[in-house]
Amino acid sequence: MDRDDRSYDCYSHLMDIHVLVINVGNSRLAMGTFVAGELQQVRRCSIKHPEDWPQAIAQAWAPLEGKSGAAVAGASVNPQVQDVVDQVVRNATGCAVQWVGRDLEVPVRNRTDLPEQTGVDRLLGVAAAYEQLQKACIVVDAGTAVTVNVCNDQGEFLGGAIAPGAAAQLQALHELTAKLPLVTLAAPSSPIGQTTEQAIRHGVYHGIRGLVKELAEHYATHLGRWPEIIATGGDATALFEGWELIHAIAPDLTLYGIALAYAEHHIRHES
Repeated sequence: MDRDDRSYDCYSHLMDIHVLVINVGNSRLAMGTFVAGELQQVRRCSIKHPEDWPQAIAQAWAPLEGKSGAAVAGASVNPQVQDVVDQVVRNATGCAVQWVGRDLEVPVRNRTDLPEQTGVDRLLGVAAAYEQLQKACIVVDAGTAVTVNVCNDQGEFLGGAIAPGAAAQLQALHELTAKLPLVTLAAPSSPIGQTTEQAIRHGVYHGIRGLVKELAEHYATHLGRWPEIIATGGDATALFEGWELIHAIAPDLTLYGIALAYAEHHIRHES
């Protein structure tokens, strides 16, 4: 497997499950269809366009229609949208969403000071990465926010860091200044920014990569060795593709985490 497209499809816990998993984020609604434990399709919709959700959810559910034990599991960091998604799912599938943190246990021990405040997406990303690697690792989720989270060799979530994502930084520079333009995220094409637009791209792109490197060094010191780093999230490829610091880019890591939570819950409760 290449560094940046390693497949995260070797989870023994997921064998034989038929489940549609839904991740409700701040910017996107992501759906993954697991048939007999294999992720067969992924769909993503903008949170800003709920009119697209019914068709997308129905299409994601179609491969599971009529299969014994087929279910829907979800995770959300967006409570205002969660209830709407719940109703759309009921209408499209006839199933209620089993939400991680409410109906399903989070499949990782949380050792932070205030575990109830930890975003479920952070926990699920680390759980999915640890299930694959079986050792201490770092998960960078580059989306609306950039989170850099770490677990130990026992798979316990130790915590991490949260920073504004690339889009938030670019938007803030435009809105909070008089003359700076709105720039899209892209890898800089020159070693030094020679225009205002290039300078903004350099600042945001290298700022996020520098954040990840600095935090990884701190985590490595705490752990006593360098952990492998898995990147996920909508901006992961633009920010990290080809970077030797990153072990793998796994765009669907949180979807695997939801499926893992679903499988482990029903194994534990023999249901």
